[in-house]
Amino acid sequence: MQLKTFLKSIDNISEWTGRVFIWLVVPLTAVVVFEVISRRIFDMPHIWAPEVTDFLYGPHFMLVAAYTLLYKGHVAIDIIYNRFSPRVRGILDIITYLVFFFPFCSIVFYQGIIFAKTSWLIHETSGSAALPVIPEIKTVISVTFALLLLQGLANFIRSIIQAVKGEAL
Repeated sequence: MQLKTFLKSIDNISEWTGRVFIWLVVPLTAVVVFEVISRRIFDMPHIWAPEVTDFLYGPHFMLVAAYTLLYKGHVAIDIIYNRFSPRVRGILDIITYLVFFFPFCSIVFYQGIIFAKTSWLIHETSGSAALPVIPEIKTVISVTFALLLLQGLANFIRSIIQAVKGEAL
């Protein structure tokens, strides 16, 4: 029972972050609409608008990655995968998590920490609009991959159970 509680806790973190950060689409849409109207109707583009769009879009799609993993929304080859028995699917998931997912996420998490730390140390600002949010934006990389590693751990544990029992948890 404790394992199910642990897995549910991780799922709740992914669920919560997905439901919170999906709302970044609202200010993103507002900035894009503002800039399109300003540029096309009034012929007054703003130098800051493309950067702000990037600064909202990047965290928007990155911080919901664990949520997407929770609901199996990432790209998969289901036509082949679904033909296997649950036990074989569990074994394939274990292999792919160990060979691809965990190494990749761990490397990006580690490098993201270095990337963000450097940005914080030099008080980096954006190039054209001199916005002071670059360190926060770069920190999103590590946060994203920490969340992915956490959700990946829950999915990995479920895959082990599926491989052993022959049924999904």
